[in-house]
Amino acid sequence: MTSTPPPPDILSPEFAADPYAGYAVLREHYPVHYNEPTKSWLLSRYDDVARAFRDPVFTTDNYDWQLEPVHGGRTIVQMSGHEHAVRRALVAPAFRGRELRDRFMPVIERNAAELIDGFREADEADLAGQFATHFPVNVIVDMLGLDRSDHDRFHAWYSAVVEYFANLGQDPAVAGAGLRAGRELREYLLPVIDERRAAPGDDLLSSLCTAEVDGTRMTDQDITSFVSLLLSAGGETTDKALTGMFRNLIGHPEQLAAVRADRELVPAAFAESLRFTPPLQMIMRQPAEDVSLNGTTIPAGSTVTCLIGSAHRDPARYDHPDRFDILRHDLTPTTAFTAAADHLAFALGRHFCVGALLARAEVVVATGQLLDAFPHMAFADGAAPPETGVFVRGLRRLRLRLTAH
Repeated sequence: MTSTPPPPDILSPEFAADPYAGYAVLREHYPVHYNEPTKSWLLSRYDDVARAFRDPVFTTDNYDWQLEPVHGGRTIVQMSGHEHAVRRALVAPAFRGRELRDRFMPVIERNAAELIDGFREADEADLAGQFATHFPVNVIVDMLGLDRSDHDRFHAWYSAVVEYFANLGQDPAVAGAGLRAGRELREYLLPVIDERRAAPGDDLLSSLCTAEVDGTRMTDQDITSFVSLLLSAGGETTDKALTGMFRNLIGHPEQLAAVRADRELVPAAFAESLRFTPPLQMIMRQPAEDVSLNGTTIPAGSTVTCLIGSAHRDPARYDHPDRFDILRHDLTPTTAFTAAADHLAFALGRHFCVGALLARAEVVVATGQLLDAFPHMAFADGAAPPETGVFVRGLRRLRLRLTAH
């Protein structure tokens, strides 16, 4: 007889090195498991995580302590009902359809080209440090109509806030740096918001200042919190998903060749990377009442940790889930960036990520320009570099050998 393995310690170095092995143990033996170090209930199966995102009994009240301190106030993801619907209607138009295509696509294209120009003639480059980590942040700064000379300041704020959220071990220095970055960002934005209210321009910040739905307009705090959320969440997904996608493609040369030959496959490659190596490995929820899952009762008010990285490797949901396959039949690229997505990287339901189509546009543009600029890409060290992180997971570096001619 084989003995049941113990539940993994999700804060251990072993789990950080390979969370997917630990996820498999959780899914099979401990699908609803109370994790003492994080004081939370772990959900590891696809159907349970999807329910936690869709079922209104699972609230986002946990964000009161998780997000509000660093963002300086309540954000759209903390809201529900009419309040959430109105706030979402105020911000959503800029991230879809004609607004995204005509107003902001040139911003995306320009920023991708400028960063690529910095290493276009190089034989080797770090795609993470020289491109991906800066690209989405620069795009957001330019969309907001802020000073382009402040790109580096925003990148520093972004990095500190993302580290704040990834700080499962509660390092006080990391927490302090994140809170300080949030304060500095708000202090930077408030006088600019005053200017845009007085003299709106053709930029996203002006749109946030002047938008009105059902007689409601965004307050200064609404705007600063949304910008802070956009910077961290919007930057993080594109940053780590882009490098993860290139790591996955270069590690599967036949799939990289297929994408080079047919750029219409880029959304499929992006969606599969979000499934296979999601940057955000877990999202928290808080049930408003006792909930029964798999024979276990989760008490009202508990913190529930939804393990996206585990749900995406659930064999009950995906065929050969540990295989990277941009042509898989159980992931639909045409809906992968909408509320009908059949993956969980952008959550589901009423809190589906408002910036999903922006992320798609950024990755499609960046991938096209990178493939055009560099007909050959290979791992500089001959092997794929390891991912790091538990809450947020991705590549710190992606050194590539490149040829431009």
